[in-house]
Amino acid sequence: MTIQTKAFFVHLFTATGAVFAMLAMLAAVDEKWGLMFLWLVIAFFVDGLDGPMARHYEVKRNAPQIDGVLLDLIIDYLTYVFIPAYALFKSGLLPGWTGWLAIIVITYASVVYFADTRMKTKDNSFAGFPGCWNMLILVLFATEPNFWLMLAIIVALAVTMFTPLKFIHPVRTERWRALSLPIALAWTFFAGWAAWVDFDPQSWALWGLVVTSVYLLAAGIVQQIIPARTTA
Repeated sequence: MTIQTKAFFVHLFTATGAVFAMLAMLAAVDEKWGLMFLWLVIAFFVDGLDGPMARHYEVKRNAPQIDGVLLDLIIDYLTYVFIPAYALFKSGLLPGWTGWLAIIVITYASVVYFADTRMKTKDNSFAGFPGCWNMLILVLFATEPNFWLMLAIIVALAVTMFTPLKFIHPVRTERWRALSLPIALAWTFFAGWAAWVDFDPQSWALWGLVVTSVYLLAAGIVQQIIPARTTA
C-alpha cells in the first residue's frame, strides 16, 4: 500500500465521525442520553487518533484532494457543539428561557470560534475555550448541578472563547503532555463508563469525570501563570 493510499484512508477514518454523529443524533431524538453520549465518546476517540495519524502520513502532501482540516471542523461542530447543545436543551436541565439562552450562546459563539484563524497558540494549545461542549455537557448530565450554576459556567466558557486564556490540547501541547495525555485518556474512559451506566449517581466514574475535567480545563491557564523553565 502506497503512502498516498494510507494518507487517503486517514481521511476516510476521520469521516467515520460523521456516522457516529448521526447515530448520536438519532439517540438524542429518542432522548436516550446514555447511548447518545456513548456515540459521542466514540467520535471523540476517533478525533483524538486521526490527528496524529494525519501528521504521520502527511495527508496535506500525500492526499491533498481532501481538505482534512475542513473535514475535521465539520465533524467537530456536529459532535462537539450541535448535538450536545440539542441534548442540553431537550433534557430539561436548563428550564425555560435558560435553555434557549444556552443553546444560542453555545452554537453562535462556537461557529464564530471555529472559523477564527487565531484559535491556535504557538505551543499548539487553544487560545480561548475550544468549544468542547460535548465534554462539558456530558459532565453536566452526570453531576446535574443547580441550573443557575450550569448557565453561569456555559456563559463564562463562551466568553473565554474570545480571550487570550490558554486551554491545552492533550496530544499537541508538549508541556506537561506526559500527564495531560493519560488524563485525557482517563477522561474518555470515565465518560464512556458514565454513559454506559446511564449516569448512575452511585457510579465512581462521575468522580473521575470531575477530577479529569478540572485538570483539562485549568491546565493551560495554570501554564500561563507558571512560565516554563528555560534552559541555558
